Amino acid sequence: MGNYRQLKVWGKAHALALGVYRTTRIFPSEEKYGLAAQLRRASISVVSNIAEGAGRQSDREQMRFLRIARGSVHELECQLQLSKDLGYIRSGMWSKLDGQAQEISKMINGLIASLMQRPERSPRRDS
Repeated sequence: MGNYRQLKVWGKAHALALGVYRTTRIFPSEEKYGLAAQLRRASISVVSNIAEGAGRQSDREQMRFLRIARGSVHELECQLQLSKDLGYIRSGMWSKLDGQAQEISKMINGLIASLMQRPERSPRRDS
């Protein structure tokens, strides 16, 4: 795949991680090492695994990291729901972040599907 920064899904995941960081700044202080930290880790996992997968040598390896990213998106969605239900995130912000997460999940699914349809190739050589 090469340069992960060229992937639209990476850009959207990056934007989501930034949004999560901005949003968790206002969480109660007792959540600094709890839910706020979990949200941040999950959002970092999404964007990082997309990037790491793009740097792998085969489609199979890339799919593995995309699946990990997809799992982290689902984890993030769950944590966002808890944050909203606990009153840490307002409904409007939750809708925005949750919508971004769902879009990223769909994009990851599409990328995995496209990689699965490609014939198996030998590992690429970086120049």
